[in-house]
Amino acid sequence: MGTAPASLRAPARTRETRNVTTEHATTAHADRTAYGTGEGQIAQWEHAVDSAAFSELADELTHFMMVYKFGLAEIGTKVTILAEELAHKGRGNPIEHVSPRLKTPASIAAKARRMGCPLTFDDISARIRDIAGIRIVCSFVSDVYTVADMLTRQPDVNLVLTKDYIAEPKPNGYRSLHLIVEIPVFMSERVVAVPVEVQLRTVAMDFWASLEHKIYYKYDPGIPAELRAELAAASEDAARLDQRMERLHRQIHGPRR
Repeated sequence: MGTAPASLRAPARTRETRNVTTEHATTAHADRTAYGTGEGQIAQWEHAVDSAAFSELADELTHFMMVYKFGLAEIGTKVTILAEELAHKGRGNPIEHVSPRLKTPASIAAKARRMGCPLTFDDISARIRDIAGIRIVCSFVSDVYTVADMLTRQPDVNLVLTKDYIAEPKPNGYRSLHLIVEIPVFMSERVVAVPVEVQLRTVAMDFWASLEHKIYYKYDPGIPAELRAELAAASEDAARLDQRMERLHRQIHGPRR
């Protein structure tokens, strides 16, 4: 099984960016009840009763989401370049597929409530770092760390945080390598360091995580203990399969160059 390069185990660096989210104005009363009526986006939403005010808020939301959309596009382009270059070199494409994801305003607001985060531009941008995300599914465990290292060694990619759930799986059996990176987005009047969550996992890990999510969704919130044990055991089976398939690949093709 692969191990994380030292660059991925470096101490996390934190940096705040001036980003934002909002939720539909129809929820303003509930937001005021939860967070008070101080200055900021909450108060603005509550008093946005005419079409002009709604239009202005819509413009703010569109601009905010656009910044994250561009950050996601930048990371996506980098991943595509890596995949095509590695395939051209004859070492095979270690990336099976890629899934970008941008949280909706409603999802962002719901997460902010769960965190007890005020629904203001500055608070949400500082505390919610996974508004933009991309999942990279690789062939083998070693490929996960190789792709992560290649991505984070690029000079314009700032590694903020690493959570290695492959080396230390979650109690339920979840395995994946999570990175928070910042990527510069060059707007017309400023440069914004946009945080993007990068999840890297193998095909076996992705198979387990996808089905585990569906099973938990069906039984939520009362997951039977025997089901949790079975899912954890299935995760161990998937990990052993990862090791076996990578060993077979090396025996036939040798290590990736």
